[in-house]
Amino acid sequence: MDNNAKSPRGLARRQGTIVNKYLEALESNKPKRGRKRTPESIQARIAAIELELLGANALKKLKLIQERLDREADLAKLEETVDISALEAGFVDVAAEYGTSQGISYAAWKEMGVEPAVLKAAGISRSS
Repeated sequence: MDNNAKSPRGLARRQGTIVNKYLEALESNKPKRGRKRTPESIQARIAAIELELLGANALKKLKLIQERLDREADLAKLEETVDISALEAGFVDVAAEYGTSQGISYAAWKEMGVEPAVLKAAGISRSS
């Protein structure tokens, strides 16, 4: 570990990075409203778009191409795996100290989607 990471500012920055990665992973893995997309349903829509492109006018083609690109990006995201357990372990190690130093309450953590069991494991209680 370099000297910068040992300084109070470096420690806070490192803790902030760990907390941010965990919260971003929670947000990106949060269930979405509506019908759940599967790789199969996305691939089926891409195939349907390819067929629609054959008879489409220029403006419709443009929109279909954009939709295809969006669906391909969705498919890539689904195939991307995030080791949330490793991020959670890092969060548990630093969250209490980080939360105290930043004045973050139990309620704020919970509203961000952190489960009560994770908060408990991190040593963050309702009275924190």
